[in-house]
Amino acid sequence: MELRQLRYFVAIADSGSFTKAAERVYVAQSALSHQLAQLEDELGTPLFDRSRRGVELTEAGQRFFPHAVSILRQAEEALASARSTDEEPEGKVVFGIPHSASNALALPLLREVRQRLPKVTLELTEELTGNLTRQLRTGQIQLAVLFEDGQLGGFSVTRVLSEQLHLIEPEDASPTPAKGRPPVRPLSLRQALSRPLILPASPHGVRPIIEAAAATAGLPPPRVEADISSISILRTTLLAGMGRTLLPVMPLLPEIQAGLLRATPVTRLDRTLAVCSSAHIPRSPACQAVAELAVALMQRLSSSGEWSGSRPLTAAKAHD
Repeated sequence: MELRQLRYFVAIADSGSFTKAAERVYVAQSALSHQLAQLEDELGTPLFDRSRRGVELTEAGQRFFPHAVSILRQAEEALASARSTDEEPEGKVVFGIPHSASNALALPLLREVRQRLPKVTLELTEELTGNLTRQLRTGQIQLAVLFEDGQLGGFSVTRVLSEQLHLIEPEDASPTPAKGRPPVRPLSLRQALSRPLILPASPHGVRPIIEAAAATAGLPPPRVEADISSISILRTTLLAGMGRTLLPVMPLLPEIQAGLLRATPVTRLDRTLAVCSSAHIPRSPACQAVAELAVALMQRLSSSGEWSGSRPLTAAKAHD
């Protein structure tokens, strides 16, 4: 098995066509087909189903794909590490951010890396937390912001900040007009869970955290009336008056500040955000530099109040 075979395989999978893949990797289509045939022969199984419409990964190909991507990325990292210095790291870093943290972190992080690490290419990917966890384990991405929910074994974890969860609902869900309402009083966990909720599908986002908090408090699990894992769809649903959710305020801050949504803090219900990497794959100098920069940036955004509803934690490695 050769790196070029893996590179050709990934190009075909991404392109869905031998012709387009050959153009992408600058080889003749016959050479591409020959190398893929050798790879399939070595693996003892076909990786693609071929039809007039193009090519699609077989089940074996789908299982093989993330490993091929991981191997290629680690090879690129090894090369970049050899060329880097501690003073001037270089290379590509793929950083995963959950949907509910993207609004707070994505743009500031991109700006910070461009300014402070000019030779580092940062690729940001926004995914559900369950997908980020899987991609981090397989090496498809090098860094990710994850929530500490008891499922971070096998990762190098640096706790960075804590966000309080709020009951977020349409502004007109309360019978009292907004101007005549007293200051918002926090809800207990029992009060928050007594309402039907819209939450991400398990095991994504805040769902495991809320379920664990309910179990610890001896309360029934949340009454979920709809599973919605997309922040944009959730926003549309709440604005249409079709339910309420439990989330930090940051993902829906513009709507809350505009008076379209109402956020009530829930006592003893928060989530811890951590910058994570695989404990089994060495960090390149570029990866290490981006990780340190992200931790400092997140704490600064929290301390300044720009990351609304959060408080910074003492950044320290939790476990590997």
